[in-house]
Amino acid sequence: MLAALIPNIWFFAAAIALTYVADWFLHQRGSYLINRLGKVRAGLSIRFLLRQLMLILLLARLDRAEEPLFYAAVACFLVFYGLQAPHGALTTLIRLRRVMPVVTRNVDLHAVRIPDAPPGILLRRSAEKMLHLDIPAVVTILIAAGTGDDVVGYVGAGVTLLLALLYIGLLVPYVRRGRLVPPAPAVLKAVDTWLREYQPTVVLYFSGSNESAYQGNMWLETMARVEGRPLIIMRERGLVPQLAETSVPVLCVPAGTHLMNLDLSTVRVCLYPANVGKNIHILRVPTMKHVFIGHGDSDKLASVNPFSKVYDEVWTAGRAGRDRYALADVGIRDEDIVEVGRPQLEPIRSWTGSAKNPVPTVLYAPTWEGWDDNPGNTSLLLAGENIVRRLLAADDPVRIIYKPHPFTGIRSGKAKAVNVRIQAMLDKAAAQRAAEPRWAKEAASAAAGHSAAKAELVRIEGRLAELAAAGRSGGDDAEESRVSLADPAREAEAATLRTQWNDAYWRSFGWWEHRTVSGAQPKLYDCFNESDAMVSDISSVVSDFIASGKPYAVTDSAALGPEEFKRQNTAVRAAVILSNSAEELGELLAAVADPAADRLAGARRELKSYLLGPDEPTSMEQFNAAVRALSAKAEARNAGVAQRIDQAVAVPDEEAASSGVGTEDPQAVAEAAAAANPDAVADAAGGEIPDAPGTGADVSEGTPTAR
Repeated sequence: MLAALIPNIWFFAAAIALTYVADWFLHQRGSYLINRLGKVRAGLSIRFLLRQLMLILLLARLDRAEEPLFYAAVACFLVFYGLQAPHGALTTLIRLRRVMPVVTRNVDLHAVRIPDAPPGILLRRSAEKMLHLDIPAVVTILIAAGTGDDVVGYVGAGVTLLLALLYIGLLVPYVRRGRLVPPAPAVLKAVDTWLREYQPTVVLYFSGSNESAYQGNMWLETMARVEGRPLIIMRERGLVPQLAETSVPVLCVPAGTHLMNLDLSTVRVCLYPANVGKNIHILRVPTMKHVFIGHGDSDKLASVNPFSKVYDEVWTAGRAGRDRYALADVGIRDEDIVEVGRPQLEPIRSWTGSAKNPVPTVLYAPTWEGWDDNPGNTSLLLAGENIVRRLLAADDPVRIIYKPHPFTGIRSGKAKAVNVRIQAMLDKAAAQRAAEPRWAKEAASAAAGHSAAKAELVRIEGRLAELAAAGRSGGDDAEESRVSLADPAREAEAATLRTQWNDAYWRSFGWWEHRTVSGAQPKLYDCFNESDAMVSDISSVVSDFIASGKPYAVTDSAALGPEEFKRQNTAVRAAVILSNSAEELGELLAAVADPAADRLAGARRELKSYLLGPDEPTSMEQFNAAVRALSAKAEARNAGVAQRIDQAVAVPDEEAASSGVGTEDPQAVAEAAAAANPDAVADAAGGEIPDAPGTGADVSEGTPTAR
């Protein structure tokens, strides 16, 4: 605006270029500022319109307000702005009509025709692309204003309008009926048909925020090996792309009404890894048994949530979980707790008693800050930097692998800042170590191997990307649901490649180099196997690490004192207890360096059995045995309900014959049965006696069995 008022064309050109670049940069980064600008009425369209108005102002200040170029510019921008409406309407309509009521993987939906999605270039960030088509007009009008050659400005304005019309024209074919997905009833009917053919028996039901995908991913391999016909049901579309590769069929059903009307009559066991509100949409089904399996075994309060009372059973890893509920006294009956071990822990390798490399590796894996400000939630805030600083300053060198929790910093800005500082500390320490003669010599001798490993990583990642691309580039959820069928050969190759990737990753840098590990790969258990000891907080990470038998330390961030800390938290009974100063780290490092100094080895073996259960039978065998037992209970319950229904209807049949009620009238029979034995009918209907027709009662909330 200042450049337009002066007026100065060169100043204006530089300023307007800067605004274009800034807008593009903020959108590329997904900046939070973009959202905030929209909230204060400075959204994307307004910003472009203001830029165009400033150009009109510049022309006026250059005394061009009475010339044809001025009117051409005004007309061009008005028409261009008017074209935003049909463009926005088309893109919105296409997106809405391409949304299916479900997103699937490994589910055959051949019964419905799902056409290809529009090219991603047309719909991805479409509003930005459309608005940026004003660049030819803006640039050429500026040139015309500076040179006096108005023809250039007219041509640029025409190009802008032509491109906008072309963009709209390219979208029009995709609103035809043949290019849109079938309506919701047709898709849901196809899903029900598939369910009747597949007849799932065990369901993993998962719902949560985008950051919680790991809670479902940790159970995928177990579900692939569970007895019966497994199915994964999800509720949030955004979680589907984050789901790891699996051969198990997946149904993402966002709408509660759609879920409650699916035919899940063959399911006997439903497993829940998280306590979330949407669990109620399937907890209401009485024909299956409901089990809380959690997403880790720890001494956190979340592990003894009173909400667990809604489930038929709670499955824990070992005896510790059972005792934890007894101590918490939150209403979970001992007979409803089943110990099944932790099938996910099979990849964890046991400690050999000595460090894997000449320089021992210590894993620092703190948990996140939690939903409140309890100082015992995480070691990051009070002890994190002290832990890393003392490890870096150890008398004998150690390597640090830092793996923060995926939730770190989502609630606390302080935790986010500490996380950033720790990563900076490790980067600086790694650079200093690389400059030291000893490590420089090691790096030189290993350079060829590191280069080969990095090249192998690139090759493996490329092949994994090819295998993951089931559909065309830019395909939407609907198209991916059509093509993402299980391919055993592809899955086997992907599993082999992931194993090779993990091996190549650890070979791609030196065993002496500090490293921050974030993201899905490498996995936490891979970090367990690479490390010789761990420092962590009260979380399931500690319980899982105990499976390795390696020394570990846990931070008493709430300053309870060692004895009270151990009394309150089972998993730390065989740990080195750290204060917030982390001055006790020397004991952990001594245990790694010299088995004779490892005074807690025996305690770790005992604690492993107590927390995670016996080694034999295996956890997977225990898990499958629990599934079989609970399935039998569900079958017995359903058979009992069916028998009571038969008895409730049979008794009035005999009375009806003598009272003149026609037994061929089902409604009359049902009313007579309800009068004769209301308790039995209520039990059979899931606790509610259906209203008679004509009462206007809403029975949409009845259970599938009742219907």
